[in-house]
Amino acid sequence: MHDYQRPPTLYRYGVREDLELALSEGQFILRPASSCLTLSFSQAWDRKLFELFSADSCLIIHNTEEFGERLHRAVQRTLPSWAGIDGAIEYGARAALGIAFTKTVQEADEQEWQFAWRAMQSKLSLNPVMIKIGNLENFAELRNMDTYLA
Repeated sequence: MHDYQRPPTLYRYGVREDLELALSEGQFILRPASSCLTLSFSQAWDRKLFELFSADSCLIIHNTEEFGERLHRAVQRTLPSWAGIDGAIEYGARAALGIAFTKTVQEADEQEWQFAWRAMQSKLSLNPVMIKIGNLENFAELRNMDTYLA
């Protein structure tokens, strides 16, 4: 039995310029992976992840429920014939949520939480899609690597 409750905090490591748009406008790019469009976060605040993702900043989401609901609603408006789900990535074994939520043991340091959408009709193309969910500053913040606290 798996617990699909969102973690209390999500972390998105990246380039400050992109993350500033995420914070101020709620702008994210859904990327194709495993026949889904996906958006991934980490469940970990970890200095190693700045290096792993070639990141200089981290967007920290403190209200993951509100964030997740706003994200799913925005994708539903933009891609009405797509179905969305989010959950933890499982490492080294096929995830109950399917191949899109399965990665190798070597990737386990990422501790990912992923949002994914699958087309309900097979003919829909898998191109990156930009989503805007509005300003996140009331429950999110940007930190750079210099503010990392172990």
